[in-house]
Amino acid sequence: MMKVDKVRGRVLALMVLLAPCGVLAYPAPVPDPSLPASTVPPAIQDLRRKMNDADVNALTFRDMDQLFTTRTVARSGPVWELPRSDHALDFTYSFKGQRYTADQFLERTYTNALLILKDGRIVSEVYRNNTDAATRLMGWSMTKSITSILIGCAVQEGRIKSLDDRITQYLPELKGGGYDGATIRQVLQMRSGVDYEERYDFANPGIAARNHELALVENVVRFADAARTVKRAHAPGEVWQYKTLDTAVLGWLLERVSGGSTIAAYAAQRLWEPLGAERDGFFIMDGPPGVGREFNGAGFNATPRDYARIGLMMLQDGQANGHQIVPAAWVRESTKATGGPGPGYGYQWWIPNDHAFQAIGLQGQYIFVDRATRTVVVKLSYFPPENQEAHDETAAFMAAASAWRPR
Repeated sequence: MMKVDKVRGRVLALMVLLAPCGVLAYPAPVPDPSLPASTVPPAIQDLRRKMNDADVNALTFRDMDQLFTTRTVARSGPVWELPRSDHALDFTYSFKGQRYTADQFLERTYTNALLILKDGRIVSEVYRNNTDAATRLMGWSMTKSITSILIGCAVQEGRIKSLDDRITQYLPELKGGGYDGATIRQVLQMRSGVDYEERYDFANPGIAARNHELALVENVVRFADAARTVKRAHAPGEVWQYKTLDTAVLGWLLERVSGGSTIAAYAAQRLWEPLGAERDGFFIMDGPPGVGREFNGAGFNATPRDYARIGLMMLQDGQANGHQIVPAAWVRESTKATGGPGPGYGYQWWIPNDHAFQAIGLQGQYIFVDRATRTVVVKLSYFPPENQEAHDETAAFMAAASAWRPR
């Protein structure tokens, strides 16, 4: 089992970091006569197909509410104030035998916003490219880690009885398909075993590329509904394989156990309000109001400070703003490696080493948490598609930022 993981690991890691939701612009496919006609204007469809391209993503990643129907995750109540102790970024880092300043890093790795916390204090906050503290930026697959937090909340409330329950116990619509027999824990771990290769070759589309086009571009199907008919590739639990569809199934589960509520409403109640967020967040939707669902696999948008509050809450074992949002035991369990490339993957969190964990999103979105140094780093970026070097350089910067001791 672990040998299979290692062989697949590097390729799968590149998939998640560089292309979980579409890569380069591609032409509109021939309409499928078996599906209803899209009501999304052709110009908007075209922009959605281009939104990841290097010549526009510095803008699209901060304006997703102009491209998609959205559902608000409303803030309310007291804001969790983050104390400040501002310092110049007076450290360097090494990458490929060269040493660079932290300021050089900002331009070298296509940064829109960077925020560093030490011991709960903001020590650096940088905004670029006409962004500011109120700008809500696309988290892409960092949304998966937020979904994991919400699953922990549902377990705490007894809405989910056990992670070892089969997913079909809560979603009988999945009986008879690839998810039949998989447990909630296995779906959290990306070990569902379903045949959903995270490949976005739109010239030769497979199931993931087709689902992206129909659900997120044309809005003629719901993203999670692909789980009804997907086949099985491996026995549940046998192979780790990164799949956004697994996270979409977890979102469907949250809808079901929250009594028919929406993911956004549950997130507002159990996370955003007690967290003391300073601005509403929002999910992009895979359809119009009354029809679409939140794209909880990669569609959440928030300000850098509110992403930092998530990271600080996780650093503090689930505590934030005077509330225990998720149990400390859940934080520890969900950030423990159970498979995946390199050091590993937990419950929708990446594990870079034995004392850190991080949420990572398409083309350079990060919430990095280091327990050993009490550091949280949020970086929101606009990497060109397929730019692995920017990700590798960011990893070198995160290590240096974690070791930095501002004076």
